[in-house]
Amino acid sequence: MLKLYGGARSRASIVKWYLEEIDVSYEFVLLDMQAGAHLQPEFLAINPIGKVPAISEGDFSLWESGAILLYLAEKYGKLPQSLEEKAQITQWVFFANATLGPGIFVEASREKETPRLLSPLNEIFSKQPFLMGDQFTVADVAVGAMLAYIPMMLKLDLSAYPAVLDYIKRISERPAFQNAIANRQ
Repeated sequence: MLKLYGGARSRASIVKWYLEEIDVSYEFVLLDMQAGAHLQPEFLAINPIGKVPAISEGDFSLWESGAILLYLAEKYGKLPQSLEEKAQITQWVFFANATLGPGIFVEASREKETPRLLSPLNEIFSKQPFLMGDQFTVADVAVGAMLAYIPMMLKLDLSAYPAVLDYIKRISERPAFQNAIANRQ
């Protein structure tokens, strides 16, 4: 069985959300990060960096939320067939972790990056319900989680981005989101 390792308030909830979306059975292994469970040899064998989330299944292990999301999408047939569409989904997953998250959640860059990042997203969501058009994909889990964390953690005024607010509301109402993220607050 697939095991998902995470801390009480970690990015493991993003992976959990996607597993719930695609209806894959998993065991959630809650690590006591305060006690250093992520630095014990048993976990370091899964992720030598000692960070969560990580997954394991038999002898296979993988860490980094974006890599895990893309692996799960590929494994469970949730990626499109075309190389170009796969690349676009990968682009959005990388964007979520490497650009959107740091741009919004690193205080030093927030004021400058918020309009730079949210204005184009607002434009996209004013034309289509999801990042790839009409279909919810793993890209929406990666980007959507980062966006949904804004009102949960930062209480930023997003009124200048009404389509982003609508998107956050739309994804936050999904049952899998409710099970994995909203109910852990």
